[in-house]
Amino acid sequence: MAIGDFAKRVVFGRALRSDVLDDTLLPKRIALPVFASDALSSNAYATQEILLVLSVGGLALFSYAPWIALLVALVFFVVVASYRQNVHAYPSGGGDYEVVSVNLGPNPGVFVASALLVDYVLTVAVSISAAVANLASAFPFIHDHLVYWALGFIVVLALLNLRGVRESGGLFAVPTYAFIFGIAFMAIWATWRIVGGDIPKAESADWTISPEASLTGAALIFLLARAFSSGTTALTGIEAIANGVPAFRKPKSKNAATTLLMLAVISVSMFLAITALALITGVKVAEHSEDLIGLPAGQAQKTVIVQVADAVFGSFGFGVAFISLATALILVLAANTAFNGFPVLGSILARDGYLPRQLHTRGDRLAFSNGIVVLGALAMILVIVYQANTSALIQLYILGVFTSFTLSQLGMVRHWTRLLRTETDSRVRGRMQRSRIVNSVGLAMTGSVLIIVLVTKFTRGAWIVVIAMPIIFLIMKAIHRHYERVKSELQTGDEEGITLPSRVHALVLVAKLHKPTLRAIAYARATRPTVLEGITVQVDPEETRALQADWEHRNIPIPLKVLDSPYRDITRPFLDYVERLRSDNPRDLVTVYIPEYVVGHWWEQFLHNQSALRLKARLLFMPGVMMVSVPWQLRSSDRRLLDDSDMSGPGVTRREAQANPTEES
Repeated sequence: MAIGDFAKRVVFGRALRSDVLDDTLLPKRIALPVFASDALSSNAYATQEILLVLSVGGLALFSYAPWIALLVALVFFVVVASYRQNVHAYPSGGGDYEVVSVNLGPNPGVFVASALLVDYVLTVAVSISAAVANLASAFPFIHDHLVYWALGFIVVLALLNLRGVRESGGLFAVPTYAFIFGIAFMAIWATWRIVGGDIPKAESADWTISPEASLTGAALIFLLARAFSSGTTALTGIEAIANGVPAFRKPKSKNAATTLLMLAVISVSMFLAITALALITGVKVAEHSEDLIGLPAGQAQKTVIVQVADAVFGSFGFGVAFISLATALILVLAANTAFNGFPVLGSILARDGYLPRQLHTRGDRLAFSNGIVVLGALAMILVIVYQANTSALIQLYILGVFTSFTLSQLGMVRHWTRLLRTETDSRVRGRMQRSRIVNSVGLAMTGSVLIIVLVTKFTRGAWIVVIAMPIIFLIMKAIHRHYERVKSELQTGDEEGITLPSRVHALVLVAKLHKPTLRAIAYARATRPTVLEGITVQVDPEETRALQADWEHRNIPIPLKVLDSPYRDITRPFLDYVERLRSDNPRDLVTVYIPEYVVGHWWEQFLHNQSALRLKARLLFMPGVMMVSVPWQLRSSDRRLLDDSDMSGPGVTRREAQANPTEES
């Protein structure tokens, strides 16, 4: 087995057959951490984002935090109830893209897809950045290398996903359930202490916040709206379950809907518990460290969840460490929601011709490998540009997902309205009408949140997303036009037949008279073209004369034409000759036979002249010209064939040898 193939098997595992795809489907206990880790993990920073915004107006505004949290929880349940209708109506995995495309038209559908693609990339960048920030709160030495840690986590997560959803899902379940257990245990421990009269107190409880401005009237309302929009980051990831329905075990729609309900109950409970404990323990955070009076000089602010854990567990250091580590892990794995959603959506868009076809196919492990790699690369670019700064990245967040939420709910309202026009069964109509009411409420609420998010976050970075979504939309439309144009050009009519060329003019490219050239000549003769001749380009007159003498000595029964090249260029004289043939006889077909070495090792490619490869690239663009590669297997390729035959087994295919052009001078 080749070293590269062995390493690939170790890292990614043995290739899987297409007929075992059903074995990779997920039960609910695994689907929850795989698809809902984003929404669950947002509890690690949603409360903090609310308090950071409120801190602009000073400590007094923290009293609004409970009401904002309750409003976020209400929106969460409404959106989940709405998406439960989606997964029953559209279980194919297209999610918001399919719902909007079917009910509102292809252009709104593609726009929703552009919003989701942006949001998936931001999900990875935000989650990973928040993870390293939480780790830095517990382990200060990480603080000076946040970007490197974030990039490392993205690489590891991408590699795990390349192994396949089912296998990686088992790994993701442990930290996800550890985080849920940790927050639940912390809430129970805190409740026990509070009931006993021992109120936990955060280290920042006695600190104060210097307000940036005194806010009243419209300014206060705007700040509260901004705090609410930051808190709605808790809703990210809900749409991933609707996009991932095909990955669930049967009955797919029912299991996906149940998982959505489980997500709502667990996530909202955690969010409200963390918010309540942050206020009870007196946690203080501020957008700017200098506004936090009492923070020791040179010390970075700790995250809200770490401060709460420290206050609740006190001297029980293991509890604090467990919460810190579980939070960091769940935030890293939150990006897994995007690593499952982005490739699936990319595959559907590629199937419909809006993204490159390479994103449509599954890899060796039945995962959409190309989509995973693209997502990881884009997220790494964002992390580098924003230096893994969660507060900066969060401003770009949520706009895309609420755009998709809103258009999806509008699409579902039109879906039920269309079905009600033809349905006559009163019981079925009743269910449809209830579903339409749920989606109508979802539309009103998500639309309102979208407006709030757009207004409050636009000048703080959301304008970048506002520009990015239309640009991606236009790129996808351009790709679709290209595929449609190619399809139109290649399509044949019912009466269209096969037109034979008047003659076939065959050319054998000759560099040296060795075994590969003789095989090419023999193959060309076997095809019985109308005209057959060997072509060599004269760079060195002595070598050309030697070639001609050898040609005559061997009595090769086809003429050898010599093309002069005063500037020692091989490609241009040959192309000029082919162009003359085409112009003189436009109805003729020109076939070029190119002898090639077949080597067994990648490094052997660099030891041979690449002139023929360049020639083939140029000939591709010449109409009426065909290229035929005539391979000659070297001994190293024979050894590779034997090595590859040893790899034979379930799910493993023989790797084909790599072809390289023969030396031409």
